[in-house]
Amino acid sequence: MSVIATIGLGANLNDPAAQVEYALAELDRLPGTRLTAHSSLYASAPVGYVDQPDFINAVAQVETTLAPRALLDALLDIEHRHGRERSFRNAPRTLDLDLLLYGHAHFHEEALTLPHPRMCERGFVLLPLLEIAPDTVIPGRGPAADWLAACADQPITLLPPPAAAAHA
Repeated sequence: MSVIATIGLGANLNDPAAQVEYALAELDRLPGTRLTAHSSLYASAPVGYVDQPDFINAVAQVETTLAPRALLDALLDIEHRHGRERSFRNAPRTLDLDLLLYGHAHFHEEALTLPHPRMCERGFVLLPLLEIAPDTVIPGRGPAADWLAACADQPITLLPPPAAAAHA
């Protein structure tokens, strides 16, 4: 049985826009998984540790037969292949993949909480999510659109499409 899962993507090192674009293609190649939608790219200021470059962010939806833990492990493997290092909390990164939603799942286990516990506080998650799925309801929290106003003080910039896509 397949489930729609929502994944947040972010990067701020080593050509972050390309890192996010490559990761989107890799999501589509995961076993039992098909990329069904992805947002535009957005630029956002770092959260927590601010002495670092701005981030490029996007949100993707996949249809997958992978269980939540197996999907998370696959996302961590993609991060590792992109050179992700976890030197300290909120450190600069080549790629960050967060499992935001997994169907209507609402649970917590070691190293995995669904929905993602901070997604309602992050405009760089909510804005691209609402671009591709405006009617999203976050289990236990309500409509995603209701949370966006609380993030109004977070500067987020929609990036133009890549030049190749703009001419296609």
